[in-house]
Formats: sequence, structure tokens, C-alpha cells
Amino acid sequence: MRVSLARSGGTRRPCVRIPNGDELDGRVESGSCESLALAAGDIVRVAIDREQYHAPVRSDGEGRLVRGAFDNRRLAREPGEGANRLAEWLDENDREPGDVIVLDVVVPGKQYGLRIPGERTVYDATRGPRSSLSNIASDLDG
Repeated sequence: MRVSLARSGGTRRPCVRIPNGDELDGRVESGSCESLALAAGDIVRVAIDREQYHAPVRSDGEGRLVRGAFDNRRLAREPGEGANRLAEWLDENDREPGDVIVLDVVVPGKQYGLRIPGERTVYDATRGPRSSLSNIASDLDG
């Protein structure tokens, strides 16, 4: 589905605005808006140019958004430390707020892909660990 790039807060960098269910108007070809059932604080995997990154879902007064994609989950939780691969990709492709990109649902609630409209890509759909293992890891991470 096509999503808009926006500017959020005081940052000059574009971010990906995640549409709400009522904004989709049937644009999700398979499934429903449940595939975008993401909450602020979630960390999802994002494929950009066939590379896997981790992106924290944030929110502002207008809804949910993704401001960055990072090399691992720890950097996604502490985004000031690592390189923002989303910002790098948007810069490389001359994308700025107001432009449109494509958000593909690979594994609902877990893995997504970003691409430039008109470009084609193939995603490796990988499922994370069972929820019980994921919960243990989250408890250990704090």
C-alpha cells in the first residue's frame, strides 16, 4: 500500500506515516487493516533493499509512524546510537516529506517492507521466535 512520508516533531528528517484503518479505504489487497495493527512501542522488522532492519513504532498527535530503521533491536530501542538506515535510504532515493513510498506487509504485525513506487522486490518472510521465547528475551532485555 502507498504511504506518505511526513515530518514529525522538531526533526527535519522524513518519517513513514502508518495509516489508520479508516484511512485505508480498501487499499489493502489481501487481509484487512488488522495487518497494520501496530502500537506505539512495538519494534518490527523492516526490509529495505533486501536488508533486514529493526524499526520502533512511535506515535505523535496525528497517529503512528516510523522514524528510523536500525541494524538490531537494541539500537532500535536506543535510536541515538546507531545509523538510521531508513533516513539513509530516503536520502539516497531523494525522498522527502509529502512523497509517497510503498509499505508491504510481509508478516502481519512482525515484518514489513519498504520500496519506491514502481520498483519490484522479493521479501524473505521470516517468522520470529515463538512468543514464549520472545517474552523471555524481552524480560532479559528489560
